[in-house]
Amino acid sequence: MPTRKKRPKLAVFKFASCDGCQLSLLDCEDELLLLADAVRIASFAEASSRVLRGPYDISLVEGSITTPHDAERIREVRAQSRVLVTIGACATSGGVQALRNFRDVKEFARVVYARPEYIDTLATSTPIADHVKVDYELRGCPIDKRQLLAVLSALLSGRTPSIASHSVCMQCKLRGNVCVMVAHGTPCLGPVTHAGCGALCPTYHRGCYGCFGPAETTNTGGLEWALVAAGASQEDIARTYATFNTAAPPFRRAQEEQLVQIRLKEGRRG
Repeated sequence: MPTRKKRPKLAVFKFASCDGCQLSLLDCEDELLLLADAVRIASFAEASSRVLRGPYDISLVEGSITTPHDAERIREVRAQSRVLVTIGACATSGGVQALRNFRDVKEFARVVYARPEYIDTLATSTPIADHVKVDYELRGCPIDKRQLLAVLSALLSGRTPSIASHSVCMQCKLRGNVCVMVAHGTPCLGPVTHAGCGALCPTYHRGCYGCFGPAETTNTGGLEWALVAAGASQEDIARTYATFNTAAPPFRRAQEEQLVQIRLKEGRRG
């Protein structure tokens, strides 16, 4: 009797995050059954308490690095993983918790916790790629399950995954959407946001919120004029970039430019 081919081991790891990207994998439902038959799920706390020892053929990593223990553990994960894929805004850009990067974290701990001396945390929330080599990144808050399945399918069949690098505007055109900024004057980050969501919000006549982070090439300065024409103030624009991907360099620079302009205006009024 022929022996069954040994199935590759898949592990899913969590760091500082809300677990939403792991839930996107569970939301695959029928496809997850096929995936479970193609791999051995070695570690996935959202789905099972069973943990198999590494090494792992594919590791999916959700969450950012926010503690010294995180920084040590991600190096252990990398050492045990043949392919490491980061999933979601927390893992790829530090997440919304990276708002802490620009304030005094010790002051936060003093205000929030009765015994802040017991809190062992880093001053920053940083993406996984700041600490170890990452093979592939899937953006989003949360990730798109279709994109995740496409990447896993490619890896399991020995192909190099193809991850879109264009902006949400391209996805709008592919879906035949009318531009919400041009037609309705709705502020939209689609021109500077990485594709992956299928242009979900513009399809329903809402502006893009930038959930998938900056596209490979961004022109936030050029977009500013369109946002102002659509009725956004400089305060609005700064807040728009200060969300899920606040620490992603292009979005962070855009925030800082707006804040500088706001301070200059306030200085002139004063």
